[in-house]
Amino acid sequence: MVFSFICLYDAHSRNLSLAISLFVDEYLGNIEHIGIKTTRIRSLSGEQLVFSNGELLKSRIRNFKRMAERRVQFSFGVVYDTSLENLQWIGGWVRGIVETQPNVRFDRVHFKEFGTSALIFEVVYCVLNPDYNAYMDIQQAVNFRILSTFREMDIEFAFPTMTIVHDHDRDGKEPVVHRQREQRQRS
Repeated sequence: MVFSFICLYDAHSRNLSLAISLFVDEYLGNIEHIGIKTTRIRSLSGEQLVFSNGELLKSRIRNFKRMAERRVQFSFGVVYDTSLENLQWIGGWVRGIVETQPNVRFDRVHFKEFGTSALIFEVVYCVLNPDYNAYMDIQQAVNFRILSTFREMDIEFAFPTMTIVHDHDRDGKEPVVHRQREQRQRS
């Protein structure tokens, strides 16, 4: 294992730049220095993380420098009251939205499942550039276009909801159903 690390050090130390981003266990950052005993990584929040090289060898390391493209998977939910016709069209609309983005390869969109308070769709595509900022710019554009399209088509995104059914109204004649959206707590 030490031999493997030394080869990594020798092969990459001459060309080492601050742009090498790694995930080591739950820590994400850029390599600043590889020494004989330790490696220093600058986390995204700014602090310096120091790992013994032995500790690094025992860890799972995700090297983003070698990433050729970034796979993106996200989900969204629409309300159960969405018409069957709109549900059938959503996949095509979302596909078109994703495919109009630059440097993207569309993979799939599916009506995935019946959630507790939403009909869940799952979208998968690849950004052909590994840069995180490029991915976020594309995802933001996709989100804005989905939001705009859904508003035009009167399709509502689902919120966690709770249905309360009372046995009878005050006169004792008809069951009464009240739907209430759960309030999200703000911090």
